[in-house]
Amino acid sequence: MDLSIKQTDFNFKNQTSKYVGKVRDVYTINNDTLIMIATDRISAFDVVLPKGIPYKGQVLNQIASKFLDATSDIVKNWKTSTPDPMVTVGYKCEPFPVEMIIRAYLTGSSWRTYKSGARSICGVEIPDGMKENERFAKPIITPTTKAEQGEHDADISKEEILLQGLVSAEDYALLEKYTYELFERGSKMAAEKGLILVDTKYEFGKRDGEIILIDEIHTPDSSRYFYADEYKERFDKGEAQKQLSKEFVREWLMENGFQGKEGQVVPDMNEDRVKQISDRYIELYEIITGEKFIKESAENILHRIEDNIKDIIE
Repeated sequence: MDLSIKQTDFNFKNQTSKYVGKVRDVYTINNDTLIMIATDRISAFDVVLPKGIPYKGQVLNQIASKFLDATSDIVKNWKTSTPDPMVTVGYKCEPFPVEMIIRAYLTGSSWRTYKSGARSICGVEIPDGMKENERFAKPIITPTTKAEQGEHDADISKEEILLQGLVSAEDYALLEKYTYELFERGSKMAAEKGLILVDTKYEFGKRDGEIILIDEIHTPDSSRYFYADEYKERFDKGEAQKQLSKEFVREWLMENGFQGKEGQVVPDMNEDRVKQISDRYIELYEIITGEKFIKESAENILHRIEDNIKDIIE
């Protein structure tokens, strides 16, 4: 029995638009309110994989909600309520066309770029002689463009962002400030759980001239965590870090010859593989939040979501 929600097709009162992202369905009400439904879709290398992961949407939505609340004193965010474990409702904002990615360690895509010989990532100079998973002297910001549906995000430097007029110099200075402050808060919260916040991304928008934090934050889809107690020993031995992130999905795909490139085929995701990924997301939730994950009933999920949203908007 497939317990996952891969798509939604609601028609709410005063609905003005619907946008389908890689993993979220976003409904707009009265051109002013967003209803963001975290489906159980999973993506990697900017490709949506063919099968949904049960409880993944609930995991991501509840983690994001927790961290939005915990950082609202740093910068105002878009959330106004969470009427359902898979749903967040909030303000519609005009998004900036860039994502602010911040990294404290050389790992993942930045390591792959570095290993290929590059010594500059998004305009940030990286010294020679660094090893995989090595900590930077201080966190670096490596922005990407915010891709349209079906397209890939692309690395971009601060200088290119300003030159192209994607963000004003004044606004970009604030985006940098908020990014560093949010990352510092997230790092402290992670340390309390025995984790290291390795890297993450933030998205921002504007509403009535004010910069607003939008989308999810500090989830395993948008962030990477290492286990703090094992980091040094593993690094000194040159061993792979035990980590909490979606990287384990990417690694499985790469091992099976898939990196989202043209002509490549997504490997088969059998029931055991889907369950393993679901169990891993639940484990991530419990470690990151320090709370027991309570599975919502898988019966009539779509009806539950629709009824809970209607209670809020009507």
